Amino acid sequence: MNLRRPAALALTCAAALLALAGCGSKGASTAASAPVPTTTAVTTPAAVTADEHANHTTLKVAVGATVSVQLHGTYWSAATSSATDVLAPAGAPTTAPSPSCRPGGGCGTVTTSFAARTAGTAHLTASRTSCGEAVNCSPDQRSYDVTIEVTG
Repeated sequence: MNLRRPAALALTCAAALLALAGCGSKGASTAASAPVPTTTAVTTPAAVTADEHANHTTLKVAVGATVSVQLHGTYWSAATSSATDVLAPAGAPTTAPSPSCRPGGGCGTVTTSFAARTAGTAHLTASRTSCGEAVNCSPDQRSYDVTIEVTG
């Protein structure tokens, strides 16, 4: 009987379980994992919602689309547009705290919506300095910037 084979199988299974356990983590970021700019084409929907996963990416939308930025954590500022003639604010920003959050925990979302008015490019940006009660954000967690290319 070969005792090495069951041990190797057990190690392989343990490694797979550890890898799967990390798949659900959200929002964790380190300086070593700097975001890589990417472009995502969005052509069909008239409404697009971008969250932290869209940070440092480019989204393409058509004139008439609604673009919402929904950031998880109430420590985020409301997103602003660098070109309001291209992406104009559509209503007031909303903050929705999570009902199960302890005071000062920052649980919830900050959502800001914009209307794509004319063809062009705009940056939607937001910032924060706190990543939790009395927890300062690292430099790579302080800013949010998504580029929106509006096509005619």
